[in-house]
Amino acid sequence: MKKSKILYRIFPALLLFISVALNSFGVPKAKQQIYEVKIFRINGVAQEAMIDAYLKDAFLPALHRAGIPVVGVFKPVETDTAFGKLVYVFIPFKTIEQYSQLSDKLASDQVYLQAGKGFLDAPYNNPPFVRYESILAEAFTHMPQFKVPSFTTPNSERIYEYRSYESATETKAAKKIQMFNEGGEIGIFQSIGANPVFYAKVILGSQMPRLIYMTTYADMKSHDERWAAFRNHPDWKKLSSMEEYKNSTSKTKPYLLHPTSYSDF
Repeated sequence: MKKSKILYRIFPALLLFISVALNSFGVPKAKQQIYEVKIFRINGVAQEAMIDAYLKDAFLPALHRAGIPVVGVFKPVETDTAFGKLVYVFIPFKTIEQYSQLSDKLASDQVYLQAGKGFLDAPYNNPPFVRYESILAEAFTHMPQFKVPSFTTPNSERIYEYRSYESATETKAAKKIQMFNEGGEIGIFQSIGANPVFYAKVILGSQMPRLIYMTTYADMKSHDERWAAFRNHPDWKKLSSMEEYKNSTSKTKPYLLHPTSYSDF
């Protein structure tokens, strides 16, 4: 048999083998990112001015120099006063190693230390914040990388909804995460135009076990319309009625935020 005929017969079989192998073992998935959410609690306009200056002129530029090009900074909408005055900072890391190396990089960044001196070395009787919380979270497998939304509306009109879902047990929390991933909740949000930034499991922080996520909207009208579409979506009605996902969360906390004028998104 001629070589050309042999190749003619072997090549389709080779393609079939490659196809089966890819379907069986899967192609390499994007690495799940690590997110830090810092939440500063402040008291009064003086502290707000100090933290804005620090974040805008010292912290965000230092993070950019450290290889983190996009950082989000948010404040509660004017009508959301239930939780006091807060400032949220979202920092996406490529790996846990990048997160662990950041403090050393900041400590050796002389530009950062000088620009942030008023904040970092503030006197004990005139602190720039009351307290802050740091939450470390791992991206969900079905959205392993965060996504920056794109809007034409002013920052002051955009609505970024940050949600925290607490669960009674680790098993229940795993079920809620499964509901987002394999269950298809992420897909429902995508289909109604919720513009998700991230979905993540909290691996270090308060109120554990829990997950956190953020969806975004051009304005409050768009927010209300998208959430109405979500609640009425037939796939959501079916998913939320499934017995295996019942009582997977015990407490839900939504926070409506605006991005600051100096936020990267």
